[in-house]
Amino acid sequence: MTGAIGRVAIGLALALSCYGVIAAVVGGLVRRGAEAWRASARGAACAVFLLYAVATFAMVYALVTHDFSVKYVAQVGSRSTPLFFTVISLWGALEGSILFWGFVLALYTAVVATGGRGQARGDLQRTYATATLLAVTAFFSLLLAGPADPFLPVSPVPLDGPGPNPLLQNHPLMAVHPPLLYLGYVGFSVPFAFAVGALLAGRDDEGWIRESRRWTIVAWGFLSAAIVAGMWWSYEVLGWGGYWAWDPVENASFMPWLTATAFLHSSMVEERRPGMLRPWNLSLVVATFLLTILGTFLTRSGIILSVHAFAQGPIGKYFLGFIAFALIFSLALLAARSDRLGRGRSRLDSAFSREAVFLINNLLLTAFTFTVLLGTLYPLVAEAVRGVKVSVGAPFFNRMTVPLCVAILFLAGVGPALPWRAGQLAETGRRLRLPAAAFLVTAIGSIVLAGTRDPYAVLAFGFGAFALVANVAEFWTGTRARRRASGEAWPIALVGLIRANRHRYGGYLAHIGVVSIAVGIAASSTFRQEIEATVRPGEAVELGAFSVRFDRIWGREEPQRFVVGANLSVFKDGRPAGQLDPRLNFYRSSEQALTTPAVQSRATGDLYVNLLAFERDGSSATLHVIIEPLVPWIWIGGGIIALGALIAAWPESRRRRLIREAAQRPARPAVPAGGAEGERAAAPVAAGGVEP
Repeated sequence: MTGAIGRVAIGLALALSCYGVIAAVVGGLVRRGAEAWRASARGAACAVFLLYAVATFAMVYALVTHDFSVKYVAQVGSRSTPLFFTVISLWGALEGSILFWGFVLALYTAVVATGGRGQARGDLQRTYATATLLAVTAFFSLLLAGPADPFLPVSPVPLDGPGPNPLLQNHPLMAVHPPLLYLGYVGFSVPFAFAVGALLAGRDDEGWIRESRRWTIVAWGFLSAAIVAGMWWSYEVLGWGGYWAWDPVENASFMPWLTATAFLHSSMVEERRPGMLRPWNLSLVVATFLLTILGTFLTRSGIILSVHAFAQGPIGKYFLGFIAFALIFSLALLAARSDRLGRGRSRLDSAFSREAVFLINNLLLTAFTFTVLLGTLYPLVAEAVRGVKVSVGAPFFNRMTVPLCVAILFLAGVGPALPWRAGQLAETGRRLRLPAAAFLVTAIGSIVLAGTRDPYAVLAFGFGAFALVANVAEFWTGTRARRRASGEAWPIALVGLIRANRHRYGGYLAHIGVVSIAVGIAASSTFRQEIEATVRPGEAVELGAFSVRFDRIWGREEPQRFVVGANLSVFKDGRPAGQLDPRLNFYRSSEQALTTPAVQSRATGDLYVNLLAFERDGSSATLHVIIEPLVPWIWIGGGIIALGALIAAWPESRRRRLIREAAQRPARPAVPAGGAEGERAAAPVAAGGVEP
C-alpha cells in the first residue's frame, strides 16, 4: 500500500510538472488570459511540492515500519538498525537520494512560484523561472517514475534487509552533510531559472541579478556548510586523519562552489554598474547549474569508485542527455539574446579599483575550476578513449591549485580596501598599512618560530593574517564611525552596522571564515606529526608533548554491530590530559571493520588516535597517533562562512529596502556643500549606512 501511494504521487507529480511548464510558457506568450495561465502554473508548482511531500513521507514510513515489500526498503532497511539511522537512510542509496533531491527541488520551485510581492509574483521573468524549475522537476520525476523508482514492489518479500551502507551509519554527521549538500546543489537551480527567465522575458536591466544573487547566496551558504561537514565526516569516520583527498565526488561538490563564489563577486559589480559583466554573470550561473548536474552524474552513474559515490545505476545516460540538452539550450538562448547583453555595458575606470580586483578574482576562480575539472574528468576520458586507466591524485591538484589559493587569499584582503571605480594609491596604502604589517610579522614568525620551510605555507600564513586584519578593519572602521554618529555602545553599533548593510558585512564575515579554513589546512598539512606502534597494557606511545598509554581492550554487542574499543590515558608534558577510546566496528553486512577514531580537540589542534588492530586476549594493540595542528579552525571557519551567508541572505525590511533604493538614485543637491543638513545627511553613510 505504501509503495502504491508513493508511485501514484510521483506519477501525478510528473504529469503536473509537465502541465505547469506548458501553463507557464503559455502565460508568458499570450496576452489574453495570461494571468489565469500563470496562476495555474503557480498552483501546479504547489501541487507538485505536496505530492513530493506525500511520496517522501511514504518512503520514510516504509523505512520506519520495515515494509520490505518496497524495493528501496529491501535494499537499505534492517530491523536491527537504530531508528535514527533508519530515517536518514532515506538518502543513503541511489533511488532514495533522487527522491530526496526531487523533494527539495519541488520545495524551491513552490517558493519561487509563490514568492514576490504583488505584481512581482506574476511578472514574466518569474513565470519563465517557474517554467524552468518545473522542467527540471519533470526530469527528476521521470527518473523516479522509471529507472530510479524506489517504490517498486518486491516478491517474495524478505524477512529482513542488509541495512544501510556501514559508512553511512557510523557517525551522526550523515544526518547533516547530505541534506545540506542537497539544499546547496538543488538551490543553484533557482538562479539558473531566473537567468533563463530574464533571457526569455527579454529583460536587459539589472533586476534579474538581485533575485539570482539572493538565491545564490542561500545555495552557496548551504553548499559551503555541506562541504565542511563532509570534510569533518571524512576526518571522523574514515580513520586516515585527513579531511580532503581530491576524491572525484569531493571535487564534484567543490567545482560549483567555485563558480558560485565567482558569480557572487561579479554580480556585485553588475548590481552597482548596470550592464557590466552581464554576459560573464549569465555564463557563471549556467556553469554552476551544469556543474551540479555533472556532479550528480558522477556520483550516481557508477563510473567512478569512491567512498562517497553510490553503486552503479542505470541513470547515467539520462543525466548525460539532460546535461547536453541544458547546455545546448543555454548556449542557444545566450546567443539569441547576445544583442541585448551587449547594451549599456560599462568599462573599467581603473585597474586600481574594486571592480578590477573582482575581475582578477573571478579569473583565478575560473582557472581553479578548470584545473579541478580537468583532473577529475581526464582519467574517465583516457579510459573511454584509449582504454588505459590513468590516476590523477592529490600531488597534481596540490601543485596546480595551491598557488591559486594563495593568490585568492591575498585578494580577499585587498578587495575590501579598494574603492569602487577608481582608487588613490596613497589612501589605499594607508588602509593596507596594518594588514601589510600583519603579513610581515606572521610570515617571519612562521619561519623563525615555527620553522616553516614551505614557501607556500609561509605565504598562506602571511596572507591569511593580511586578509584577516583587512576584513576585521572594515568592521572596526564602520563600527567606530557609527558609534561616533549615534553614541551607541560598541556591541549595539556593530549589530546596527551589519543590519544596515547585510550583503557587505556578511561577505566580510565569509572572508574571515575562508581565512580560518585556509590557515587550518596550511597548519595541519605543514606541521602534522604521526606515529604507529604496537603496545602492551601499561605501555605508552610518545609523540611531541603527548604520551598515550594503552590501558585495556573491551568489546560489546550493539543492535547493528559489534564494537571493540581501547581505553587510553593521555598525558601532556607529563600531566594527565584526559581519556580516549578509539574503536573498531564490525557490521554484519561488511567483512571489513570500520574505525571510529578518538579525537581530543583544543584551539591549538587535535590529538587523533586510531585503533588499527588488537589481540583477542587483550595482550596488545596497534595504535596510530596523529597530532593535527589547528584542524578545529577548519570547522569553525565553516561555521563563520555559514553565518556570513545567513546574514547576507537575510531579507531586508521594507523600510531598509526603500532606503537602499533611494540611495541608488542620483542625488539632487538641495543644500550648499558642507552645510549642516549636508553633514547630517552624510552621517548615516559614514556610520556604515546602506551601500548601493
